[in-house]
Amino acid sequence: MQFARLAVVSIALLAAGGAMFVAMTFMEPVPVEPVIITAAPAQPPIKLVDVLVTSRDLPMGSPIEGALDWQAWPADGAGPTLILKSLRPNAVEELKGSIARQTFFAGEPVREAKLIKTDHGFMSAILPAGKRAVSVQISAETSAGGFVLPNDHVDVIMTRRRATTGTGSGAGEQFSTETVLRNLRVLAIDQTIEEKDGERVVVGSTATLEVDPTQAEALTAAQQMADKLVLSLRSIADSVPGSPGYAAFLLAEEENAKHGKIKVVRYGVSEDVTPAR
Repeated sequence: MQFARLAVVSIALLAAGGAMFVAMTFMEPVPVEPVIITAAPAQPPIKLVDVLVTSRDLPMGSPIEGALDWQAWPADGAGPTLILKSLRPNAVEELKGSIARQTFFAGEPVREAKLIKTDHGFMSAILPAGKRAVSVQISAETSAGGFVLPNDHVDVIMTRRRATTGTGSGAGEQFSTETVLRNLRVLAIDQTIEEKDGERVVVGSTATLEVDPTQAEALTAAQQMADKLVLSLRSIADSVPGSPGYAAFLLAEEENAKHGKIKVVRYGVSEDVTPAR
């Protein structure tokens, strides 16, 4: 009897163990394949070189002393016009006494083409080849209310007063106005700060214009003949190469040269002559 009981208990234990084994097998999580993360390849280090730059803004015509410094710059972007410390370690001392031929912004690399030595005239250095600089007297009334500034483009208008002959109502004066030169670049304005009706205003007394030799002669003659010269400010849209209206301006000038009159100044007397075709 005892043997039978032991057999039943043994069979029950074996069945329970088998059931537990089956249950544990199904409850085990499905193994997940491991994800292998590889590090990205390291970027090669950027090679830097020291380049001479301006430490602050420098307007055109300003001395550069105290405004130069070395700055790290990518070697791939250092062109041949830049000044490298490895090639010219004493460049700051060498460039002492130079002035800015063009405007520099803070952090801009220095190029010697944009600098001039003080032993050269500044105005002659910024003049393009074949051009001349001629100055004319102006005032707020004759220069668009004082809004004409360097690098603007203007037309020069001459006004003359003529006495008329005759008697009665026919006697008196006549005024003639004509545009002498068109689209001249303003190189400089002699500006001073003065008080006017309690406000601080900028008034130019002399304008220096960029002209060619023929225009210089015409402008000089116009100053002698005219009672007043007026600078008419032009829009940037038709005065600068590349602007939308500049091509139209060139075509108009060419048409005027073909069919217009030529102004001849002889012994101080201006005369309009129509060329023969």
